[in-house]
Amino acid sequence: MEGTVVAVCMSERKGTQKLPLDGTASLVRGHGFDGDAHAGNWHRQVSLLADEDIQKMRDLGLALGHGAFGENVVTRGLNLLELQIGRRFRIGSQSVLQVTQHGKKCHTRCEIYKQAGDCIMPRQGIFARVVRGGPVIAGDDIRTDPELDAIRYAV
Repeated sequence: MEGTVVAVCMSERKGTQKLPLDGTASLVRGHGFDGDAHAGNWHRQVSLLADEDIQKMRDLGLALGHGAFGENVVTRGLNLLELQIGRRFRIGSQSVLQVTQHGKKCHTRCEIYKQAGDCIMPRQGIFARVVRGGPVIAGDDIRTDPELDAIRYAV
């Protein structure tokens, strides 16, 4: 499977929308994006959401920028939910992520839900941990490779 990074987004505080970066972001092994509020030693270090799913919400009349659903990485051309839990994939030239969760439980209704009557992150987003860090920027390739699943990385 192959896709493309459309945007990399971060926020300094939890509970706020993430903002797209103009330049390169750094993924840190076992942590997430350097400087992102959701990074840390847990299973949801990086969140990914497909631009195609964001577009469906835009088609409902919402003016949504990348990062509106709290996603770190906006992808295109990749069915994220087809990546099974435990599957590893390369993002950019160096970084390797491992899928840890599909969707999430929404404990409170976010602002997007209040505006549209729906929020896609709980159903369409995925979460991953960083197995190998490195730079990531919009335009980078995302690739799965069976050999990545066989390699053992220290975390």
